[in-house]
Amino acid sequence: MLVPDAPMASALNRRLDQPHFGPFAIPPRRLAARRREQAEDRLAFLEIIETTDLNWKETSYVVGNILQCWEYLGTAEAVLDYDQFATKATHTAVDCIAEMDTTSTRLTEYSIDADTSVAVVGFKQLTELERSILPPDYETVDPFTEESFDHPPFRILDSPAAIVDIVLDTVTPENAEGVAVVLDAASQYSSLIESALEAADIPYYGGPGFTDDARHRAFLQLLRSAHTGRDTRVGDVRPLLTQLGMPIDIEHDEKRLFDLDRSEVDWLHEFRDEIRSSTFEEAIDAYEGVTDTTIDAFRDELSTLGLLDEAVTEQAVDRLEFYLQSYEVPVDRENEGVLLADAKSAAHVDRAVVFYFGLDEGWTHSSPRRPWVDRGQEFERNIRQFQLLLQNGVDQYYLVQDTAGGTPVTPCLYFEELIDEEFDRFSDLNSLQHSRAFRTTQDGFEREPLDVSPEDVTALSQSSLNTYVNSPRDYFFSRLVDNPDKEHFKEGNLFHDFAEFYVSHPDAISTDTLDEVAAAILDEVDPFLRGVDREVRLTKYRVGLQTIVEFLDANPPQGDGLTTPDSGWGENFFAEYYDQPIDTSHTERWFENTDLGLKGKIDLVHSPTRLLDYKSGSKKSAYSIVKHSSLDPPSDKPNFQALLYLAHQRTERPDEELRFTFFHFLETLDDVVTGDGSLEDCLTTVTYYPVTYEGYIARRDTFTELQEDAANDCNKTFSKVEYEEYSEFLDVHEFPETRDKSELLDSMFARLLTEQMKESVGDYKYVKKGCKQALRHLLRIRNQNYFTGDVDVFEQFVRDRLSELNDRRAGDERFPVLGLGGDPNYRYVDNRDCILEGGSR
Repeated sequence: MLVPDAPMASALNRRLDQPHFGPFAIPPRRLAARRREQAEDRLAFLEIIETTDLNWKETSYVVGNILQCWEYLGTAEAVLDYDQFATKATHTAVDCIAEMDTTSTRLTEYSIDADTSVAVVGFKQLTELERSILPPDYETVDPFTEESFDHPPFRILDSPAAIVDIVLDTVTPENAEGVAVVLDAASQYSSLIESALEAADIPYYGGPGFTDDARHRAFLQLLRSAHTGRDTRVGDVRPLLTQLGMPIDIEHDEKRLFDLDRSEVDWLHEFRDEIRSSTFEEAIDAYEGVTDTTIDAFRDELSTLGLLDEAVTEQAVDRLEFYLQSYEVPVDRENEGVLLADAKSAAHVDRAVVFYFGLDEGWTHSSPRRPWVDRGQEFERNIRQFQLLLQNGVDQYYLVQDTAGGTPVTPCLYFEELIDEEFDRFSDLNSLQHSRAFRTTQDGFEREPLDVSPEDVTALSQSSLNTYVNSPRDYFFSRLVDNPDKEHFKEGNLFHDFAEFYVSHPDAISTDTLDEVAAAILDEVDPFLRGVDREVRLTKYRVGLQTIVEFLDANPPQGDGLTTPDSGWGENFFAEYYDQPIDTSHTERWFENTDLGLKGKIDLVHSPTRLLDYKSGSKKSAYSIVKHSSLDPPSDKPNFQALLYLAHQRTERPDEELRFTFFHFLETLDDVVTGDGSLEDCLTTVTYYPVTYEGYIARRDTFTELQEDAANDCNKTFSKVEYEEYSEFLDVHEFPETRDKSELLDSMFARLLTEQMKESVGDYKYVKKGCKQALRHLLRIRNQNYFTGDVDVFEQFVRDRLSELNDRRAGDERFPVLGLGGDPNYRYVDNRDCILEGGSR
């Protein structure tokens, strides 16, 4: 009995109810070759690169065409009938392959005796080459019956991890032999299920290959890293550093590897310097020596490829990588446990319980675009394979996602041919929604109970508050996980240090020394930069420094500054550079206000009523600053810096008008280069008024603004009424709480104000328009400033957050992923890898 593939043959042979000499069911290739099928493409490739001068990529291309055409048309020379493929390289490869003892050669030369009784199962699944061995007379057996197959429901889960958990809930080491998992081998499911089974000590086979070995990956990365440019970052090769036993702190991840002055990587620097004059064998010896491991399989494969004694040039490493990406190197695997089957290779899985992962577009075959392939027949063959695959096992479980990353998952194309109903996604079909079940786990890490009470957090900085409001889970991980130094943080800190130093020692800096200072900053930031960026950055730093100097010269700090118990902490790069201490009460003032639960560091106390913060990023408007400090609901980009600092300063200067200024000293970079820079373009100020918003807009000064400083029709309208009328109207009618312009203009307050002005001034078009302009002007005041009510509400908001935070620290509840505004803004999440979407895990 001939069958399309080996798994089906094995399944039928295991079910014979009486002894049979030799195999009962067998695939054509095994019948002709009398051996297990081998990967012909790899063997042909190895033979050709050894016996001819063809380059590796060309060899791989022509070998693929020859074997594929042979399979479809029945002869090795068939590809030469197509002019566009009958190249000199193809002729050379055909001659070489014809001399090899391959399975396809044996299949071509083999034929079944005419008097042999033959039955063929799944004739349509056989290729032309496989059919060529059949005798004139044979029986065919259709693997499908006339009865329809009632497929099980699609079980919809929210993530690949949840799908893998379903298998782990079912499989044990004892029943693993009866379970199979069918998946797209190129999908994320493959690595997830392999690592999950390995962690649970459940045996499996059909899994990791030659290049999945961590030692092999590390050696290959070592070869590649030795040839990459000087811009390779530490984080890019961290897995390699781990394998080499070279621990480097995460703070260095974004720095250039080969400019890192750390003793831990001295060996790597030496290896890079010597690699171009070393052979692959010498490179393996060096790797095995430093890791105290052996990679004999890799050594053997390099010998097979003829690379072992070659120099480790970049071109040779390219060829090696191409080979390992193109061909699967045979490895010895444990053939026991859960079977992992590739959806595009398997048609039969002989297990009682079969889990199908994904069933999405990744399961759809890409038909070869070659003239010898009948794409219609190929599509039918693939659908039949898909149908067979879905019916394997006694129990089938279709485990799928309905959405991924917020986008609907498209079911495999073949379902459109097999299911007689309209659908776009799995939830449109017979399906069941499943929530993720929490599995009982082993003991995990050892824990030692401590009879101590958690320490309460008594104050929050603006950055911690921003992070906590966006995602409490991200805040939690920020307390536990270190993050690498960032280029922009390094730059910003150096600019801050310079500004602090200049306030204390303006005489130490001149126009001439700014070039030296810019060069010093460049040297400090250099490990983060590409070589081509240096000149541009030097100009940027020089302009930023000049802008800071010009501002401080024109606007020196006023008053006595601010003295706090913890002020003056930390180091200053330029104080050490010039060997002059910082001695001023205006710069880098640290405060911790436990009454309000606030803490922070003030860059510059510009005056008793004005605080200033240096910013190297792009400028934000006062409207944007106030908007992103909103509380109900919070912004999707929460930033409470100005509001937090003004709340603290209010305790120092109660009942005074206070200002907080952001000085974006790089904002006019382009303008300064062209000679058009202006300091005012660098500044954004928000003001705190020690009155309520309603009290502020009721002032005579605000009324005067409506008469003189607002839009034209507003000026014209309100110039015709007296302040007393305006004041009486506000006494009677409460200004709406909204900050939305449309809501304000559609409010009853707006209608009543317009009616009042029409009655007092006249029913003119400009009056109606002027009232709208007045409302917009008043709303701009609210949306660009802070008032007593805003700061009062913020102080209560902080108290609530601290209470909530300390409850969570005490273990009363977990730190949730969701922030106060719902889903966090992941652009501002620092520990993204630690956070799962779609739930509280």
